[in-house]
Amino acid sequence: MSLIFKSIILGIVEGVTEFLPVSSTGHLILAGDILSFTGDNAKTFEIFIQLGAILSVIWMYRERIFSSIKEIGSEKKSNKFLLNIFTAFLPAAFIGLLTHSYIKRYLFNPLTVSFALIVGGIAILAVEKFVKKPVVFDINALSLKHAFGIGMAQALALFPGVSRAGATIMGAMCLGLERKTATEFSFFLAIPTMFAATSYDLLKNIHNLNLSDMPIFAVGFIVSFLSAIIVIKAFLGFIARHTFNSFAVYRIVFGLIILFYYL
Repeated sequence: MSLIFKSIILGIVEGVTEFLPVSSTGHLILAGDILSFTGDNAKTFEIFIQLGAILSVIWMYRERIFSSIKEIGSEKKSNKFLLNIFTAFLPAAFIGLLTHSYIKRYLFNPLTVSFALIVGGIAILAVEKFVKKPVVFDINALSLKHAFGIGMAQALALFPGVSRAGATIMGAMCLGLERKTATEFSFFLAIPTMFAATSYDLLKNIHNLNLSDMPIFAVGFIVSFLSAIIVIKAFLGFIARHTFNSFAVYRIVFGLIILFYYL
């Protein structure tokens, strides 16, 4: 199998799973293992294609993002929105800096991912069953307390397989956010979180890059960007009519398959 074809598959995997509550990291670890695309260069590639997924969110919400930045200091609503994003970003950033090396060295493997997928799936089912009716239906209505709570939930996703999207959305729902509002805030929060994480990893792994790899990296980046746009639009339409239970069941089944495959 050619490297270009592998980059297309991994780009699709990243774009499809990054913003769903199913763990893109877990899927990339498994897909890379199945495709025999492993090692330092492969890890750098996986980091790089996450930038494509980030760009998809920036593109889709570009009007809100750029207008908020433009209105810093002059518009109370924009100030509050950006402050909430920054507040929610801090817990994972701080804890991630402290634990990054340990997590990368000891937790990035199929068995830990399978465990996190199964436990996360059970957690989603519990949230859908027991969480009270939502009281927050607009991102502009979030308080700093909401933002910090969502940020603490996001920190759980430092454990590979938990899913950043899943942790933030479920955390937000536990704090009273309506399903779509929780999802959209998760998208916005992904921008600084993923950009910081990927930039940090790329700087540490820049020595693994060379010009001959650029076509492969570029293909994965573009495929990740395009597939993420499609998935985000479809996902928002899906959650307007359905719960997250189907994703929970998928996580549990997928986690069990991985567990039995590698045991």
